[in-house]
Amino acid sequence: MKVNGTPTRTIWRAEDGAGVEIIDQTRLPHAFVTTRLETLDDAARAIKDMLVRGAPLIGATAAYGMALAMRADSSDEALNAAHDQLYATRPTAVNLRWALADMKRVLAPLSPSQRENAAWLRAAEICDEDVAINEAIGDHGLALFREAWEKKGKTGTLNVLTHCNAGWLATVDWGTALAPIYKAHDAGLPVHVWVDETRPRSQGASLTAWELNQHGVPHTVIVDNVGGHLMQHGMVDLCIVGTDRTTAAGDVCNKIGTYLKALAAHDNGVPFYVALPSPTIDWSIKDGLKDIPIEERSGEEVSVITGRTEGGEVVSVTITPEGSPCGNWGFDVTPARYVTALVTERGVCRATENGLKGLFPDVAGNAAAE
Repeated sequence: MKVNGTPTRTIWRAEDGAGVEIIDQTRLPHAFVTTRLETLDDAARAIKDMLVRGAPLIGATAAYGMALAMRADSSDEALNAAHDQLYATRPTAVNLRWALADMKRVLAPLSPSQRENAAWLRAAEICDEDVAINEAIGDHGLALFREAWEKKGKTGTLNVLTHCNAGWLATVDWGTALAPIYKAHDAGLPVHVWVDETRPRSQGASLTAWELNQHGVPHTVIVDNVGGHLMQHGMVDLCIVGTDRTTAAGDVCNKIGTYLKALAAHDNGVPFYVALPSPTIDWSIKDGLKDIPIEERSGEEVSVITGRTEGGEVVSVTITPEGSPCGNWGFDVTPARYVTALVTERGVCRATENGLKGLFPDVAGNAAAE
């Protein structure tokens, strides 16, 4: 995608080959800032403190974190320690576990002297694979958008509601839920996006809106509780969201509030799609409510909000009474029965075990064997 007209990814190896560059997403939308990661600790902090976020980008950052670790120390002990440190940064997104396991699979059989170069190469491959996966999701999702436009008689505007940020900022490029939106916009469909603000970190208002602005996609930022009202009044043609972990049976774990949007969509007959890169499928579990760990983050994310004053200064203010505790669950689980379809890099399927296995028989079979 482009930033101020310049093609940009969210993560890349620095020109000197000794570090990694990322977009510091905690500074958006008020400032576009890139940050250099030079050590394993830098990569772990970037993931934990959400300088990078979104399941695919977390996985890519973890892969590069392993490369940075091997640059400093490529021993067996350092390899295991790097894996464990990065694994502990975020508990919900399964791409983190997948990327670390993949890196360890590649690196562990090698001699220490071979590991650094192999780590850099594999991390770069993971990034390129992510871009290809997301563009394919965009192509398959575009077909659904065209169907919705046909159903609407090709009149007016195709109104799409999304939640949180599942655009290119959540991946290496293209995005998951936003990839079909970009494809539709570029194909000339009159797409308009309802952008949930997505409290408490406001990834919709801060990141999705910023992305759509950069690409010229018409959109409107709404507070999180407006979506149901819009659906009741026929102002949403379809919903599409991303996912941080999806079970083998099709349950979807995504940013907190996704479940409520799915319920509203179900009640109003609005299609509810989930854009699903295959590395986010956790083939080892089937019951999302029981088996997916839900991250609980600091209550300060709820009580403190950052914005720009009229004078242009970026400040943080407390919005809750002193002494009032805040709860902050980061994700919720949407049962498969509320998901119209899953949009993957291999096509569209029902949110069922058979639907997923039909598209990924090779991956599902390998997972079962393990």
